[in-house]
Amino acid sequence: MKSVLETIKGGAQYLQNRGVDDARRNMEHLLAHQLGCTRMQLYTQFDKPLDEVDLAPLREGLRKRGQGVPLQHLLGEVGFFGRNFICDRRGLIPRPETEELAEMILAKLPAESLEMLDMGCGSGVLGLTLAAERPESRVTLVDVSVEAVSLTKANADQLGIGNIVLVHGDLFEKIVGKFDLIAANLPYVPSGEANALARELSHDPPLALFSGSDGLELLRKFVPLAFEFLKPGGQLALEIGHDQASQLYMYLESSGFTDIRIHADLSGVDRFPFAKHP
Repeated sequence: MKSVLETIKGGAQYLQNRGVDDARRNMEHLLAHQLGCTRMQLYTQFDKPLDEVDLAPLREGLRKRGQGVPLQHLLGEVGFFGRNFICDRRGLIPRPETEELAEMILAKLPAESLEMLDMGCGSGVLGLTLAAERPESRVTLVDVSVEAVSLTKANADQLGIGNIVLVHGDLFEKIVGKFDLIAANLPYVPSGEANALARELSHDPPLALFSGSDGLELLRKFVPLAFEFLKPGGQLALEIGHDQASQLYMYLESSGFTDIRIHADLSGVDRFPFAKHP
């Protein structure tokens, strides 16, 4: 029988040979998931022998990961802002940049009860994080995909987050009232870039990725509508593509927004437009 360490080394080499980045980390996550422990706990049992009851499903997971199935789908969950969210093909796999956006939003919110909206909620990580961190407030989460809304509901139920409203609809078509904050991580990838994306992204819903030939089709519709649904003094917070900052600044300004600021992500990319309703 192979030991834990031998299994990690062999699996990491298998993944590396198939072009998987961070092959050892991926292998450790898969093995820890199979054994029901944490990655750190693996390091205390390197000599432990593994039998076929664990190795057989692990080999199947390795095969799928080597074919490009995202690690998060194989694990069935993803960590976001200190919480574990269900992660599957119903919603976009959360990116680290979206966690940065959540942190920025929370740092800017006033200390009072607020009405907030997460447009294009996907798996719900952004809106549910805002709801969990600000339990005195209420967050409305909206998505055009009924599958994404069902995933958000599953995550809300699992995490015990109740100060939310879930809406299945296209942008603001079913929304009434106005909000202190509207946040959105809408699709922003140009449709022509589909073949150039990492193979893992083929497992994300296309509806959550692509937005016309320049990636801005949905944002052009969304920005002026968001202005109409914000209270005076309300704030808009977005995540956008790496080369879209100048266009978004123009859309925000022409729609009537003021105090427009575009913040960089940790890689130095202008990624997060913030703006206010006067």
